[in-house]
Amino acid sequence: MKRLMITTAFAITAFGAQAQEIGVAMAQFDNNFLTILRQGIEEAGRAEGVTLQFEDAQNDVPRQLSQIQNFISSGVDAITQMDKMANDAGIPIVNINREPPNVESLGPLEAFVGSREVDAGTIQATEACRLVKEKIGNGAANGVILAGDLFIQAGRVRTETVQDFVKTPGCDFVKIEDMQVADWSRSKASDLVSNWLTAGLTPDVIFANNDEMAIGAAQALKAAMVDPEDVVVAGIDATPDALMALKAGDIDLTVFQDAAGQGRKGLEVAAAMARGEELAERAVYIPFELVTPENVDDYLAR
Repeated sequence: MKRLMITTAFAITAFGAQAQEIGVAMAQFDNNFLTILRQGIEEAGRAEGVTLQFEDAQNDVPRQLSQIQNFISSGVDAITQMDKMANDAGIPIVNINREPPNVESLGPLEAFVGSREVDAGTIQATEACRLVKEKIGNGAANGVILAGDLFIQAGRVRTETVQDFVKTPGCDFVKIEDMQVADWSRSKASDLVSNWLTAGLTPDVIFANNDEMAIGAAQALKAAMVDPEDVVVAGIDATPDALMALKAGDIDLTVFQDAAGQGRKGLEVAAAMARGEELAERAVYIPFELVTPENVDDYLAR
């Protein structure tokens, strides 16, 4: 049986011209955003008429490489670097969600499907600063950043984009008092915000690299009986939990990242490469979108 292999978040490698089985090596299952992305792959898999086999690397790179090796072990020697492993086997590889370093010079066996992380940070910072300006008028404000994983492009670029944006005329009234890594975690973010509040730092705005951390921040503010009207809490991803938190007034905005759309498109691209079709473009970017209380119902209905 011919195989198509996917690793996430994310790369898909394709065996043969008419793939019948798809192996999906995911970075982790226990992640709200990747769960939605996985559902997009499953939906596209049904449409393409292929069988899917998922593996969970549990955020362990050696484990994921081992899973990839198992997927392509027939006729291919084990290689410690994923792109070399795939290329040596003549297998197309499609990165999904996490942009590869060589995205500007992808080879004939490579493709990428995802979103521009700088756009996520810019959209978030623009709206958050607008809301802060509405609250404080011409005064000064302080802010904090809850970062994901700075070794991952999304965490690094979203954080750097916010840090750069607050230096521009559109947000130079906000001073970033602290930035801490909360590893995309709701509980870690809640603990960090609680620590800030205990230390006497009540920010006017909290920039969170993802929705889980934004929700954790909101929970800490609520536990400390801080008026939610006093603090702008901004997330990214527009997960179902975040949309409900936005509708409830716990957070103020999020930025929709089309996880399911990335998953669907990534599998479609991989299947096309497996059939030997020429791609119109090797890097496909799906836009981020601002979500506010005014349009949240549109996203809840998706």
